[in-house]
Amino acid sequence: MRKPLQGVWNIIRFNRQFYVLSVAAVVIIFFLRNNFNAAIFNALSLSVLLVICSISISLLVSWYIYDYSNLYKLTWIDKSDFNEKKIVNIHAGFDETSELLKNKFSKSEIIALDFYNPEKHTEISIRRARKAYEPYPDTLHVTTNNLPLNDNSTDKVFAILSAHEIRDDEERISFFKELYRVLKPSGQVIVTEHLRDTANFLAYNIGSFHFHSKATWLITFESAGLKIISETKVTPFITTFILEKNGTAF
Repeated sequence: MRKPLQGVWNIIRFNRQFYVLSVAAVVIIFFLRNNFNAAIFNALSLSVLLVICSISISLLVSWYIYDYSNLYKLTWIDKSDFNEKKIVNIHAGFDETSELLKNKFSKSEIIALDFYNPEKHTEISIRRARKAYEPYPDTLHVTTNNLPLNDNSTDKVFAILSAHEIRDDEERISFFKELYRVLKPSGQVIVTEHLRDTANFLAYNIGSFHFHSKATWLITFESAGLKIISETKVTPFITTFILEKNGTAF
């Protein structure tokens, strides 16, 4: 079970350098306020206020997404279509969902794959998260272009808040071609992501540019031979695409 405020607390502690710098800036301006003329002091104060407002909004939205909404309750997944299936859950070094999937689909085989590569995924937040949480039992470390699964062997593949970490377009397409390869003809890929859109920009400001646009995802899916059969909003800030094979062989 997730703890109260677990989502917001993880964001703060894994990205604490940003919050420390923000607090330090406020303190420095407060103690040096008499050293600035009125115009400079007002400009600095306005900048600090904007930063504080931006951080507060992002944390409030994050609480709504990760602690209040149904995202981690998994109620947005139709349980009847998943039991007694082979389910693969793919993440980028921080796995918050394999245990939840196992609890929800107790009759299914859950295989957790981790494509984290410290040379490519250099965000300090991921390194901190990996130290804070034990991996799901028997998690396999993989590369994005060579998953250790047989062709047409998997019923369901989950990529929950992970595939956006593949920054290179060609690598991301190659990764989804691998998902196509391992997926059964009747199987599905479930991709849950923030999008680089208006809602996420208002929530996270420049941080929203870490996400991919919907147009980028559509190109990725089509290039990998996958088609969207369903697109839903878990919250206004989170989109889930359900994909199936489009008949193209690679």
